[in-house]
Amino acid sequence: MNRSKGGRHNMAHGRGPGKGAPMERPKHPGKTIARIFGYMGEYKVVLIFVVLAIFASVFGMLAGTAMLQSIIDDYITPLLQEYSAQRMAGFVRTLITMGVIFLFAAACTYFYNRVMLMVSTRALYRIRTELFEKMERLPIRYFDRHTHGELMSRYTNDTDTIREMLSNSVTNFISSGITIIGVFALMVYYSWQLTLLVLLMLVVMLSVIKKIGGKSGAYFMRQQAELGKVNGYIEEMIEGQKVVKVFCHEDAAKAEFHKRNEALCEAACNANTFANILMPIMMNLSNIHYAVTAVVGGVLAIVNVLTVGTVVAFLQLTRSFAQPVTQISQQFNTVLTALAGAERIFNLIDEQPETDDGYVTLVRGISHADGTFTEQPRGGDWFWRHPHKADGSVTYQKVEGAVEFDDVYFGYEENKTVLNGISLYANPGQKIAFVGSTGAGKTTITNLINRFYDVPDGKIRYDGININKIRKDDLRRSLSMVLQDTHLFTGTVLENIRYGRLEATDEEVKRAAVLANADAFIRHLPHGYETMLTADGANLSQGQRQLLAIARAAVADPPVLILDEATSSIDTRTERLIEKGMDSLMEGRTVFVIAHRLSTVRNADAILVLENGQIIERGNHEELIAQKGKYYQLYTGMFELS
Repeated sequence: MNRSKGGRHNMAHGRGPGKGAPMERPKHPGKTIARIFGYMGEYKVVLIFVVLAIFASVFGMLAGTAMLQSIIDDYITPLLQEYSAQRMAGFVRTLITMGVIFLFAAACTYFYNRVMLMVSTRALYRIRTELFEKMERLPIRYFDRHTHGELMSRYTNDTDTIREMLSNSVTNFISSGITIIGVFALMVYYSWQLTLLVLLMLVVMLSVIKKIGGKSGAYFMRQQAELGKVNGYIEEMIEGQKVVKVFCHEDAAKAEFHKRNEALCEAACNANTFANILMPIMMNLSNIHYAVTAVVGGVLAIVNVLTVGTVVAFLQLTRSFAQPVTQISQQFNTVLTALAGAERIFNLIDEQPETDDGYVTLVRGISHADGTFTEQPRGGDWFWRHPHKADGSVTYQKVEGAVEFDDVYFGYEENKTVLNGISLYANPGQKIAFVGSTGAGKTTITNLINRFYDVPDGKIRYDGININKIRKDDLRRSLSMVLQDTHLFTGTVLENIRYGRLEATDEEVKRAAVLANADAFIRHLPHGYETMLTADGANLSQGQRQLLAIARAAVADPPVLILDEATSSIDTRTERLIEKGMDSLMEGRTVFVIAHRLSTVRNADAILVLENGQIIERGNHEELIAQKGKYYQLYTGMFELS
């Protein structure tokens, strides 16, 4: 196999194309709709009552319109010619009956709208839950390919469009469909001649909806994509506002936002231009249709083909027929936008989750002299539990913390190798330091130890076990990592430290804080360990946030500790403060350190100098200084490492 950088076979991981890619038109709207309704499956009985209520509401409207014909022909016209008390009493009874029917129809309308609001809310609850649960199972490379704003848009904008469709558009479509069928049947009963005229105008209306609605839908989908980009940029600028101000990039940031906002504005204008002209056109067509029907109906009444009551009732039906067609045109864009959002959501839900074929697990327990083993959820030492399929036996191997890279090659993108033939061995309890410039591969090595990515070539072993055989959760539980970018969650100081091991007691959390030398400053906080942290710990200094992150790693009590530039954001005084605690924490553990400052790696058992994804020097501080190579140049030149 060719292992040169340019010609090497490599798997693509992570930072592929696709950030902010334009949204595609839904390819299978029917399947998307069916899938959306699948989330309402548990409400089948309720939905049956909703449909019945819609039928009752439409029936009430049709019955009231039919009674209008009777009121005119059987009561008003005769009463105008000759007054009759009996006929007047019948007229009043008919009016009361009509009022009751309309009230019943209104009650049914209120019922199905309220119920659909409840059902849509519960369906959105299930979608959001599934969306979040899937996000938690996605591999890291997915988040490398998509911006935060793009993902947030799925949780907010896209789910909101689905809510709008389920709570309003669905009932409107069903109601409109039933109304069109019922009104059409009644119109045919009253006058087939006028019905033909209505059908002719309906063809014109549907042609307009198809022409304009199709253009509007495409622009609405583009608008959603541009909105995701704008949201992502705003979030990025909010998080990096200090950096923007330090480098005086306010004008550049505003210019970039203006560019993105212009793209969103253009897409929104195009979408709403077509959407907004659709309604006036439909209203005017409806008015023209009404006028033509009135003229033709009047002629038919004059020649005694139809009665006046029939013409008036038919004109009312014409309005009732045009209204649902107009409603469908109004909801058309809402449905298209919802389908576009739903497809984006389902694309995320359908993403391949992080796979895990590991079967070796991590347990705590005690190994007895007779060779037996007792598992203990709390207390005892860490052991690898290794089941054997061949004979069904289980063996236990004590976790030592030995880590080995054997000729590892890796790249995030096709034909762009980041690590080239990395081989290293960390003995249990050793402190291994990585130094090198940005992009040398330091952080990538720690990512691979955690199996955030799998290596296409080479082997990584943990206590002699191929890490692909170790279940990912257990592998990561055996490691603690202080990330380069400290992140604190909304909650108390105690809860943030306990995040390293959720079952840790309060005393264990406080001991970890003491070990990291964080206890002193915590006790000076307004409420000590119960002090609430918000906005990623904005009420703490950068050094204090870093100390909490180190305490969080300490409470996990891991065999292997990874410090990814852990002290890069701490001043020299604070760094000295934690050194004693870190020395105690690192005792008996395998430690991998990546640091900006060479002073933090001087005491490492082994220092690996990386360049272009290769280890070009290795040894302890004195050995590397004696070699007078790259490390010597960095050290004597007082360079800070990136």
